[in-house]
Amino acid sequence: MAIYQAFGTIRNMRLFFLTTLVMTAFAANSVLARLAMVSNSIGPSNFAMIRVGSGALVLILLVLIVHKKKPKFKLNTIISGISLVCYLIGFSFAYLVIDTGVGALILFGGVQLVMFVGALVLKEKVNIVRFFGMFLAIVGLFILVDPRIGGNNLVGMLLMFIASLGWGLYSLLGRGQKSPLSSTSGNFIVALILMIPFALFIPDKITPNSYGLFLAIISGSITSGIGYAVWYWVLPKINIMTASVAQLTVPLIAAFGGYLFIHETLNWQFYISSILILGGVLVPFIYKR
Repeated sequence: MAIYQAFGTIRNMRLFFLTTLVMTAFAANSVLARLAMVSNSIGPSNFAMIRVGSGALVLILLVLIVHKKKPKFKLNTIISGISLVCYLIGFSFAYLVIDTGVGALILFGGVQLVMFVGALVLKEKVNIVRFFGMFLAIVGLFILVDPRIGGNNLVGMLLMFIASLGWGLYSLLGRGQKSPLSSTSGNFIVALILMIPFALFIPDKITPNSYGLFLAIISGSITSGIGYAVWYWVLPKINIMTASVAQLTVPLIAAFGGYLFIHETLNWQFYISSILILGGVLVPFIYKR
């Protein structure tokens, strides 16, 4: 019994570590996109296309090396690919006009709504402790970024909300995947096929430079491609509510990244929200029945 409990603790710690790593990768995507947009080193269409293209290339190579076979395509792959495109387009264009922390708040606030509805539709058991954890994290989010966000661009906010719907659906679809690496690779290939005509139809006015290309490639190959594959591995092992609450850490990490790399300011809100968000995230991992 003691050995079983020990292995259970190790498994929970492993899941917690991987989840933390993935959330950091998600936050890094916000910082990388915002850096690219504010520096005028690449436009949103090219950033999204190069991001998904580099991610697809890395994932295909990993599938060939690890599984020694080509990625398989199913109906779920097409739906996931479309969801990914909605996220990529809304995400990239929104960061032309809104700050890192505000964008991440809108993105993962919308994701929270989508995944909460998904949990109810799938009749997942949502106990009072998980509700409490979610409540703490949401309160922390509102403290982190003033909910009176009227000073931000309305179109940018709408685009980021569209991105949140795409990412929320993408995460829900990931729960049923048995081969996360192969599934993610297929999703990226479909998304790339759809992104190419979009980038041609709505071309950027900015000619990409080496710095912009570097940011897009890092975002696509590492923080997106590998990050999403790990996320698809984690998703079947945690319930929807835990997954949704965990993603609420991303605006916190993104705001800190904006402070470090884009010189966006931090204040008392950041520190208070840190306690509330991290506390809310830890509740589902610690609670056992």
